[in-house]
Amino acid sequence: MKILVIGSGAREHALLRALHRDPAVTALHVAPGNAGTAALATTHPVAVADPAAVTALARGIGVDLVVIGPEVPLVAGVADAVRAAGIAAFGPSAAAARIEGSKAFAKDVMAQAGVPTAAAFPVTAAAEVDAALAATGAPYVVKDDGLAAGKGVVVTEDLTTARDHALDVLAGGHPVLIESFLSGPEVSLFAICDGTRAVPLLPAQDFKRVGDGDTGPNTGGMGAYAPLPWAPADLVATVRATVLDPVIAEMARRGSPFSGLLYAGLVLTPTGPQVIEFNCRFGDPETQVVLELLETPLAGLLAASAAGDLSDHTDLVWRDGSAVTVVVAAENYPGAPVTGDVITGADADGVLHAGTATDDTGAVVSAGGRVLSVLGLGGDLDEARTQAYERVSGIGLRGSHHRTDIALAAAQGRVTVPAP
Repeated sequence: MKILVIGSGAREHALLRALHRDPAVTALHVAPGNAGTAALATTHPVAVADPAAVTALARGIGVDLVVIGPEVPLVAGVADAVRAAGIAAFGPSAAAARIEGSKAFAKDVMAQAGVPTAAAFPVTAAAEVDAALAATGAPYVVKDDGLAAGKGVVVTEDLTTARDHALDVLAGGHPVLIESFLSGPEVSLFAICDGTRAVPLLPAQDFKRVGDGDTGPNTGGMGAYAPLPWAPADLVATVRATVLDPVIAEMARRGSPFSGLLYAGLVLTPTGPQVIEFNCRFGDPETQVVLELLETPLAGLLAASAAGDLSDHTDLVWRDGSAVTVVVAAENYPGAPVTGDVITGADADGVLHAGTATDDTGAVVSAGGRVLSVLGLGGDLDEARTQAYERVSGIGLRGSHHRTDIALAAAQGRVTVPAP
């Protein structure tokens, strides 16, 4: 199988890493890729959100499957164009990708499907903001109702901060969604879907805030771990029955069957799992840890999803132990990151590239906010954390920063699900 992966982040590096382990894969291509993915795949330039450009590239190199990593090309209809050209594509149609592209749309799907989620108030004008904030009360949850690379949400006790974020989003041309706050630990659960069924992967937990102790602004994600030793034994079965299956059925009923990766962002509340949001693609950095533990060959799984029949791929095999990933970020991230600095140690085992490039001398340099995603594996979370942070200590990047507490609370047994 010849496969083209679309994207340039650590998520795509993780996908390539897993596909490279699959004996069914004969050639890997990536577009546009980064400085690290070049070791696993042939690199091609492409405008990822241009359906015609991606389709022309896939046809030109003669691939059997296109795997679309980021949300922007999915919302732009790249998967539709690739399939229309007779090439298999892993990823939802533009119509189905609205489940991430519009939070209001996702809320409507959940309402029709009976999926548990927070009360929400769509806001399209500045005059509506104060009433919506008053209806939910503090803590305030204010979301950009559009694609915001994981950074469009503000959760705050401060009314002024909440109001200012809502007004900024509206001024930028996007609607706002103001939601009730859900209390409990957060979980990311991915499911490979074929339009009629969902095959869940391992639950993971990521860390959105930039600083230790969940302080500072939201980011695209500063680290993640899997599995979750504190999670209820029936978590996956419960989420499948109350969230995944009803949403897949509702999307099919609407004439927009969901094929690809459905990402359910959950809060485990005292009354059970509730959905914060859906994404239409693998999450970053959770993908790095989930795929590192997957032993089922990935190419066959993604191809079956693209073909619309996962019936022979419902029993997945997982490696024993735990995985942790720690994101090394550029100076000033999540603000305007400092780029162009030389990175040392980026070729070490377990180091996945995200915002990297090569300069004119061939040196690896920073080229984005989240620069590297550093993996650790172990028999338990303590061992996985130790390996991840040892590898982080071998990275050199001027001004870089990372969290020191990824998976720490879970390793110390301090994460609990609130009782009813």
